[in-house]
Amino acid sequence: MLHQEIAAKGYRGPYQRVKMAIAPLRRGLPIDTPCERPPSPREVARWITTAPSRRSLHASEALRRLFEHCPELNRTHDLVRQIAAMLETRDATPLPDWLDQLATSRLPALASLAKAISKRMVFHLTSGSGQLSE
Repeated sequence: MLHQEIAAKGYRGPYQRVKMAIAPLRRGLPIDTPCERPPSPREVARWITTAPSRRSLHASEALRRLFEHCPELNRTHDLVRQIAAMLETRDATPLPDWLDQLATSRLPALASLAKAISKRMVFHLTSGSGQLSE
């Protein structure tokens, strides 16, 4: 009967789907609340690279939950925020220590990045200004 009513309103799905959807209701069970889809890697990367002050409440909360389940992601976030601070202040003085942190992070992709940067760049601190030159 329900299938006929919703079919009259444009539903084109099969009877069996309607029957399966209402079966828990007939047994007195609660309706499942829809689950939030997991964020894509691109979304997580955007959240991590966005300054905390500019993140939405949803993004901040989602990141917090991710960090609880993935300490490696939390470590990556900390390292990204450190390099972001160096870029914002245009101060490369902490860069060698940051590269050491990358190399010893036990995160293979970050250790590889540190190795590549170290191979390609020579750090030159000019009169304490912390300027980075090639």
